[in-house]
Amino acid sequence: MPFSPPPRTPSGPRRRALFVSAAGAALSAGCSAGSDGSGGTTGGSPSVAARARARAARDSQGLAERYDAVLAAYPALADRLGPLRAAVAGHTEAFGGRAPEDAAQGAPAKASGASPSLPSSASPSPAVPGTERDALAELAAAERALADRRAKALLDVPGELARLLASVAAAGAAHAYLLTEGTK
Repeated sequence: MPFSPPPRTPSGPRRRALFVSAAGAALSAGCSAGSDGSGGTTGGSPSVAARARARAARDSQGLAERYDAVLAAYPALADRLGPLRAAVAGHTEAFGGRAPEDAAQGAPAKASGASPSLPSSASPSPAVPGTERDALAELAAAERALADRRAKALLDVPGELARLLASVAAAGAAHAYLLTEGTK
């Protein structure tokens, strides 16, 4: 039996091709930025990449502190939140920041990494909602909001940092899903 073409061949590019083209253009734009990471800034100001990296480290550290506050209020969530909190602490270090020690261990923040950060005693502990369900929902919202900010920021930074931001944003979106999935 001979093969016959479909009765109507769509004209123009398909949605999938457009999506792949747009994603490729965004990645190539991120990869083609200058190797100094300045992103077009001049003078003695910090580069776009350095500012983005410092902000990402601070954001991850703040998120780890939120996890710590929830874990302090609801120790029964330790098995569920411990791995997510550890990943967030790893993100802080990946951006060059100093992650607070695991609150379950009760140790103070250790100094590691090249960029300074405030000791955990300098910032107030985040408020924790009154129920476990609300605390998980708040953590999920914080993860989701941070993932969205990072996804937007990756368009303005050079290739390697853009890839790191994309990876950490994807992890944050996965964390948000895991935090909300168990509350249904």
